[in-house]
Amino acid sequence: MTAVEAKQKITPKKNAPLDLKDFLDGLVKTGRINKEDYDLAVGERHASQHRDKHILQFLADLNLGDRKTEGRKLDIETLTMALSEQCGQNYYRIDPLKIDVARVTQVMDYKFSQRHQILAVEETPFEVIIASAEPYLNVWESVLEHTSQKVLRRVVANPVDIKRLTTEFYSLSKSIQGATASGVQRKGIGNLEQMLELGNIKEPEANDQHIVNVVDWLLQYAFEQRASDIHIEPRREKGNIRFRIDGVLYTVYALPMQALAAVTSRLKILGRMNVAEKRKPQDGRIKTKSPNGDEVELRLSTLPTAFGEKLVMRIFDPEVLLKPFEELGLINEDLKRWKQIIKNNTGIVIITGPTGSGKTTTLYSTLRMLATEEVNVCTIEDPIEMIEESFNQMQVQENIDLDFADGVKALLRQDPDIIMIGEVRDLPTAEMAIQAALTGHLVFTTLHTNDAPTAITRLLELGVPPYLIKATVVGVVAQRLVRRLCPDCKKPTDIQPDTWESLTAPWKVKLPKHAHDAEGCLECRETGFKGREGIYEVMPFTESLQRFADDKSSLPDLRRQAYKEGMLSLRLCGAQKVAAGVTTVNEILRVTPENKN
Repeated sequence: MTAVEAKQKITPKKNAPLDLKDFLDGLVKTGRINKEDYDLAVGERHASQHRDKHILQFLADLNLGDRKTEGRKLDIETLTMALSEQCGQNYYRIDPLKIDVARVTQVMDYKFSQRHQILAVEETPFEVIIASAEPYLNVWESVLEHTSQKVLRRVVANPVDIKRLTTEFYSLSKSIQGATASGVQRKGIGNLEQMLELGNIKEPEANDQHIVNVVDWLLQYAFEQRASDIHIEPRREKGNIRFRIDGVLYTVYALPMQALAAVTSRLKILGRMNVAEKRKPQDGRIKTKSPNGDEVELRLSTLPTAFGEKLVMRIFDPEVLLKPFEELGLINEDLKRWKQIIKNNTGIVIITGPTGSGKTTTLYSTLRMLATEEVNVCTIEDPIEMIEESFNQMQVQENIDLDFADGVKALLRQDPDIIMIGEVRDLPTAEMAIQAALTGHLVFTTLHTNDAPTAITRLLELGVPPYLIKATVVGVVAQRLVRRLCPDCKKPTDIQPDTWESLTAPWKVKLPKHAHDAEGCLECRETGFKGREGIYEVMPFTESLQRFADDKSSLPDLRRQAYKEGMLSLRLCGAQKVAAGVTTVNEILRVTPENKN
């Protein structure tokens, strides 16, 4: 600690709660607030409605400007860091994904944690790290040192996080213990659209409805962490719960197998699946609400494995449907080309890419824009991934021989203007899509190919005659999702010519002066990335391209002609994102196929 920092450090009474005036004195000395801010805070604190709040939360609610950094507010994290500097204890941002809940809740009981407003956040064989927002209170230290027989290391953390996570962690731990120790009564729900109410986590002492509490926590936690998928995976002794966040999986909890099986059964009931059937894969769906009140769709899928039934839930946020194409990543010429393609009144529009590449999001966003009161939009999906009121949606049901081809045949009798076919998997489905396009409908569908030109080859492989491809296909889009650099820690960096060449070869593309990279920060969990964005290969199927749709061997010529007409490969589209500071070269190389001339 420097001499300047030593002068700024406040030395309050021993074992005393944080004093407002002492803390404000420290903020004045460091230039965070001025005298007017000081007087305002002291005056507001005397109002009875503010006295129950922790000092940091109270000051954050005042929304004071940070005089030290222009344009920045003194939010609760900034104030927590300021307290850390004043008291000489390290600042700690609690990341629930990195905490072993089962382990830290054994350090002390819930009542002790709640009474002293402290939370164990890490434990090693020799040390326990304790988070607190009251750095000058130490009456609990000797007790905890004695009971844990370990060295205590104190850190300063956000009081709101401490209070919320203390209840969540101990409630979860208690529920899992109760579920493991005893059987759980489970009840189903009545219909597909019944709402699953979240947000009713009970105090740890309430030891009933253990599995209901665990499932409640699991879904809320996933929404808060921006997870796109939840994996519940059985293992020999303990099962894992993992979240996929920005395309990467994180383990969030290890459950005893008895509790894991009960959680899986509870979710299967909510998804209207057959709980007794564990030998065959099943699909289901849950509709619920996120913590901020938005409706969320979850698609469930089970798979029998060596150690039991694995369950994966894909989370679909309806807010995605309201996003404009620019926010999804379609920009510049690619956006113009896409809008030109979907202006057609008839024909087939194909979106390609692997599972998890954002095809569904692009389809739903497009259909939502086109689904005005003047048109009838009908879909056939397997399964229905998000319920949308402006569409007429039908689900494939193999058990009653309702496949994609039969579904399209039925939809054609429903006077549709636009039809969406979840996927073209075989020749009968392709033939029905073509029939729909030839009879005056605009058809959207998906294929699994590496790039846009290969979609034409794939149709030929399915057995579609070339003349029908030429007569119906109006455009193809291939896409991938790349992680966006964290806006809080990204910074310019030099880019090496050979690295840039690996992204743009064989074309000579001008090297940008700078790229961007990110070292990682608290906001992005030290990953350097936050959120994802699409990269696209947009190919209008023009007359000049139709000349190369006669034979699979013409694919290289088709691709070259598409490039001549302005189509950017996925990697070149990614190069634009790199030059714009959206993502990194390595991220583009990770998700895209090589350029082909």
